[in-house]
Amino acid sequence: MDEDNDFPPGDGPSSGISVTLTAGTLQAIRERVGKRGVSAYLEKAAQRQIERENLDELIAGFEEVHGPADPEAVAAKRARLTGDAPGAGAAA
Repeated sequence: MDEDNDFPPGDGPSSGISVTLTAGTLQAIRERVGKRGVSAYLEKAAQRQIERENLDELIAGFEEVHGPADPEAVAAKRARLTGDAPGAGAAA
């Protein structure tokens, strides 16, 4: 791998590595994508994990400055986003 360049996740040349997975995990991946899709599947999974960790860091930084989010406000916003709010789907 070219360590002189700084590539964001999902960018740059491909590089082969050895990865150890449990038999059950590998079987489940192969059932979803076939034998030839394993590398692409793991690439996408790694990218999603990096995004989640970056989001966790962003939230932690926000909470350090502003304090934790109000659970009731979060539940209300989640309900609006998922359509579970009272009167959801009703014409305004």
